[in-house]
Amino acid sequence: MTTTKQDQTHVDQELSQLLNQAVELTGRDPNGSRGKRIREMMHTVCKLSKDNADHGEVKLLSHSLKEMRYALKVFRQYPGKRISIFGSARTPEDHPDYIACVKFSKALAEKGWNVITGAGDGIMRAGHGGAGTDKSFGVSISLPFETTANDIIQGDPKLINFRYFFTRKLMFMWHSQAVALFPGGFGTQDEGFEALTLIQTGKAPIVPVVCVDPPGGKYWHHWANYIEHSLLDYGWISEEDKNLYFITDDHNKAAAHIQHFYRNYHSQRFVYDTMVIRINRAITNEQLDQLNDDFGCLVKSGKINQGPALQQEHNEHKQLPRIYFDSHKNQYGTLRRLIDKLNDFDVINNPAISD
Repeated sequence: MTTTKQDQTHVDQELSQLLNQAVELTGRDPNGSRGKRIREMMHTVCKLSKDNADHGEVKLLSHSLKEMRYALKVFRQYPGKRISIFGSARTPEDHPDYIACVKFSKALAEKGWNVITGAGDGIMRAGHGGAGTDKSFGVSISLPFETTANDIIQGDPKLINFRYFFTRKLMFMWHSQAVALFPGGFGTQDEGFEALTLIQTGKAPIVPVVCVDPPGGKYWHHWANYIEHSLLDYGWISEEDKNLYFITDDHNKAAAHIQHFYRNYHSQRFVYDTMVIRINRAITNEQLDQLNDDFGCLVKSGKINQGPALQQEHNEHKQLPRIYFDSHKNQYGTLRRLIDKLNDFDVINNPAISD
């Protein structure tokens, strides 16, 4: 049977009406911002049928959407700052790496932070052990050679099980305001480089990335040697990219580095080509002039400004002051230095405020 253009138009119109009704049944206005997005998702799913997508393609998209929806639902119930901790699943409990991770996660938990790990053993269990179950999230992956989850997070409502690495990785980055890397194998390197790549390219907001060794450890110094001589020397990264990570063998310094990052800096977003940096406290005019002198290379046109929330931010953290400028959308290592400068200004302005 041949489908005419007129028939197809009728089908599309009927489908559009049905999708609008479905959105309304969920309690959303199909013409509202979120309602439109939900409608678009449903329309995309319907297109899979029209595209004659095979069983494997439909199964992949169905499972991944379910995983992401459920994970978002869980994280939404537990507000607060979170750090993703990566490291080897093979690290024994008496190893210096394990002990350093326990101390590190405990130090951050005492400052109100929550810990996300892959929920396995080794460094993952150490992260949960230091933070405690109440401040721990687990994002487990189904693997044939590892247990589902360690005994600390097993059975907790904040344990989320994933089938796919890509949905799990997305949740690690989406819901983390910091990343900690402890010594590990291919998986640790993969997660670390992915975090740095997303930050370097502007596909994820800048967050502190700390590479933590035990006292006297050299794992991350060997890694830094590779970065220096096999990436930087050949021009595959820039000197400024080295600002995106911090290496230490002192867990207290690692925790302090993360705390300092949020001393005045709050968050960032783009409004079209405008980089908006939300800060907890305004800076002085003299300090704003210093930012323009030191970081003018980040500005595409005009200058770095300070002011209230932009209209297009839809009341997001409306009470906070902003630093904003027309951005080239690159040089994120330099932008990291600007954030450090903002936080250093705050030490001068508010010496009584502790990290």
